[in-house]
Amino acid sequence: MAEQWDYKKAGLDLGKYEQTIAGIQSHLARTQDRTRVIPPPFPPRKGGKGVGGFASLFDFDPNALGRQYKHPVLVTCTDGVGSKLKVAAQAGRFDTVGIDLVAMSVNDLICTGGEPLVFLDYIAMPADDPAVTEQLVKGIADGCVESGCSLVGGETAILPDFYQPGDFDMAGFCTGVVEKAGIVDGSRVEPGDAVIGLASSGLHSNGYSLVRKIVFDAAGLSASDHVPELGKTVGEELLTPTRLYVKPVRQVLAHHPVEGGGAIHGLANITGGGLPDNVGRILPPGCRVKVNAGSWTVPPVFGWLQKLGNVADAEMRRVFNGGVGFVVIAAPSFAHGIVEQFEKLGVPSWVIGEVVPGDPGVEVA
Repeated sequence: MAEQWDYKKAGLDLGKYEQTIAGIQSHLARTQDRTRVIPPPFPPRKGGKGVGGFASLFDFDPNALGRQYKHPVLVTCTDGVGSKLKVAAQAGRFDTVGIDLVAMSVNDLICTGGEPLVFLDYIAMPADDPAVTEQLVKGIADGCVESGCSLVGGETAILPDFYQPGDFDMAGFCTGVVEKAGIVDGSRVEPGDAVIGLASSGLHSNGYSLVRKIVFDAAGLSASDHVPELGKTVGEELLTPTRLYVKPVRQVLAHHPVEGGGAIHGLANITGGGLPDNVGRILPPGCRVKVNAGSWTVPPVFGWLQKLGNVADAEMRRVFNGGVGFVVIAAPSFAHGIVEQFEKLGVPSWVIGEVVPGDPGVEVA
């Protein structure tokens, strides 16, 4: 008699899937502003079934948005967390990488001057694990709440033939809005402008392939090992969430509105490629940035990593944020006031350089 197959035997347990859906509903709900997110007409049924329609609805009416946009422009972006997820799996801690997932998109989105509105996630793993998924979504919800956007849906893909036990992956997708006259695109950057650096929380979510090779392979450390130079374990340091810049940057933009030819001329999220690549992306022809090394506070994790892996200075600058997670380019007369405003909003900030005449690029000296 032929073997009888079902979905569970093929690697997908629908019972666990229903547990997963039930476990994440409260996290979705706490992110959703009901004046903007249009809820499905039928409440979820017992057991987690019936979580909503086939797509999410968001009210784009200016009154629902909370601001009278004259010419609203949609802003969209997507990103992942990368091999930092491997560290989460090794440490057995899954409640922070969701914050990273949100940060990697919303910190990009606000570089346009925009406001994040809705977020979607994609989580893939070899077998449904309701407890792990709930922790991942908790982190995503935490990031959405902090950024003022609604987690309106997502996808959990169970792919036993694609991933090994313990593996998982995440991707995030964000949509926002910006007033057309308020778009920040770097076109107003000019020589003489000040370059302001906003403190990172550490490594954020970039360079982890190199980090893992140094820390786990070359040095032979584990996530639970305590590092005296850092005052915490390897896992605690490497899983520090990416700083979310949405609220402070938007408050500073509100104080210096772009529509009226305001003080802020360029915004850059410092991710993979460090200051040279990311600041260079927003420089118009004839503008070059000179950054003064030593003008900001560098978190100890960077020195520890560099020494542990014998990494050259140029490579450190090319791979990591070096302690500056976001950059604001502004008219020089407003620079110190902007720094003070960020400080009051809880984000350590410094004037780290200036825009000079020259070919687009970044020099660190």
